[in-house]
Amino acid sequence: MDRPLVALVLAGGTGTRLYPASRSHRPKQFLSLSDSDDSLLSKTVERASFADHLFVCTRADFAGEVSERVPEASVLVEPEGKDTGPALTYATHRIREEVGDCVVLVLPSDHTVSGNFESVTRAGARVAAETGALVTFGVEPTRPDTGYGYIESGEQREKPEPHAELAAFHEKPDSETAADYVESGYLWNAGIFAWTPDSFLAAARDSELAPLLDALDAGDAEAGFAAVDDVSVDYAVMEHADHAAVVSATFDWDDLGSWDALERVLNEDDAGNVALGEFLAVDAADNVVASDDKHVSLVGVDGLAVVAYDDRVLVVPKEQAQRVREVVSVLREEGRF
Repeated sequence: MDRPLVALVLAGGTGTRLYPASRSHRPKQFLSLSDSDDSLLSKTVERASFADHLFVCTRADFAGEVSERVPEASVLVEPEGKDTGPALTYATHRIREEVGDCVVLVLPSDHTVSGNFESVTRAGARVAAETGALVTFGVEPTRPDTGYGYIESGEQREKPEPHAELAAFHEKPDSETAADYVESGYLWNAGIFAWTPDSFLAAARDSELAPLLDALDAGDAEAGFAAVDDVSVDYAVMEHADHAAVVSATFDWDDLGSWDALERVLNEDDAGNVALGEFLAVDAADNVVASDDKHVSLVGVDGLAVVAYDDRVLVVPKEQAQRVREVVSVLREEGRF
């Protein structure tokens, strides 16, 4: 590839489904959530160390800690959090100003990845560079998960690297629809992308993000953010792009978006319990436990997520772990998140 590769790590969210470990002052990208002490953000930056340039996009409240945790990265501070559409438009515009003609590799900061990550993402970057497509990376599902969006692939292409035309994005489904998607060969939407700044910004200008781009061109990012609504990049840009492609992500991948995900990344005991922190299980099975400095005891319960951080405790059935966001919604209204 004849242009630099720029890794752009998104680290502006809080991770509401990982409450109470994740709070307004402690977003999930600063948590480790594994047997290692390294934060999710640090692991993401390390994973992207092969890139020629590295940027982290975050909000003002987190910028100082981002710089401390990953001093090797340049920090881009978005004026306010308005989901991935405005964030990526702002960050891509800034990268074009600072780096010039390049390929941007977009990486969320809350994933676990192993395997041939570098070779797959380099291949996707080459597709973006040589075809001008907006590239998304799709993961082959291992289960019909309702917590992920899905990608429907179209016609297959072999050059410059194997990829497919993007046929459609599908929002997070119910359980029956998720099973149909997996049966139909749809891929999980990993939220990883590759594009050239010119290709992405041209597509964004043909979307509801156009007022933001006009303001960025005029040097007024604050006014641009004020002029647009919260919107994901999938909905605003990718679903309507004239030229988008899918590269199969053959590396091992998981999104640590909710507490039930820990059972896929931690070792379990003989009863199927997994834990971060000290715990004791008596006649208890298939539970997820996470705590900071507290010892948690479980007696006679199965299938729960039990989380204790700071002065907060959460108890929820694992299969309803996505509903933690409902708790956070109430706490935010009360100013207690």
